[in-house]
Amino acid sequence: MTEVVEVPLPTVKEKITLGNPNDVKANEGSFQLEKLSFGYDALSPELSALTMESHYKNYLYYTNSLNKTVAGTDKENLSIEDILAKLDINDLALRNNAGGYYNHSLYFRTIAPKSGGEPIDTLASKINKDFGSFSNFKNTFKDAANKQFGSGWVWLVVDKTGVLQLSTTQDQDNPLMTYAPVVGFHGTPILGIDLWEHAYFMDYQYKKKKYIDDFFNIISWEKVNENYKATFKK
Repeated sequence: MTEVVEVPLPTVKEKITLGNPNDVKANEGSFQLEKLSFGYDALSPELSALTMESHYKNYLYYTNSLNKTVAGTDKENLSIEDILAKLDINDLALRNNAGGYYNHSLYFRTIAPKSGGEPIDTLASKINKDFGSFSNFKNTFKDAANKQFGSGWVWLVVDKTGVLQLSTTQDQDNPLMTYAPVVGFHGTPILGIDLWEHAYFMDYQYKKKKYIDDFFNIISWEKVNENYKATFKK
């Protein structure tokens, strides 16, 4: 006869206390966090406060790890872009930490509350020119993201000729890494969607497509436009 054991249900709901992103600070080093201009709960319902807080602290891990990796080396005083461009992809610690730092810096810089809509200014006309329309761009971007298997990123990139392209990378690689494998084009990313499960699984679980759709509600096209204009100064 099978013994039946009663398991008591919890009687008190655990209270979850959220932190403040302003209290999250990297250890001393060459690279620091992209500061959030909003609270962890500001992107709800697209991204919950718990997802934002855990994701931002994941970014902190990459930042601290990168600072530790480059400390005392000739890379300590280089920009992150120079580190990535000259990266030996067999140096896995530097590849993962520098990539994770750059990718998350761009990600958190280009999402914001009360955003979404359509591109503005110079970027709007450039997307229309290079993709035919914003609608075409959006569909192509979403299709690439939905087809990405496993952890990785999809990027809107300015290639070496100044044309906007889409690129996909695995893990924490990005199109600035000269020698890293890229599906699409190498170049300067101006927008990226994080497709690692830590970016969405608590909120969406297996509904990755919905996460990708909802991502367009939190894109700050003002910031993406600034990123695009900055590529002319390089």
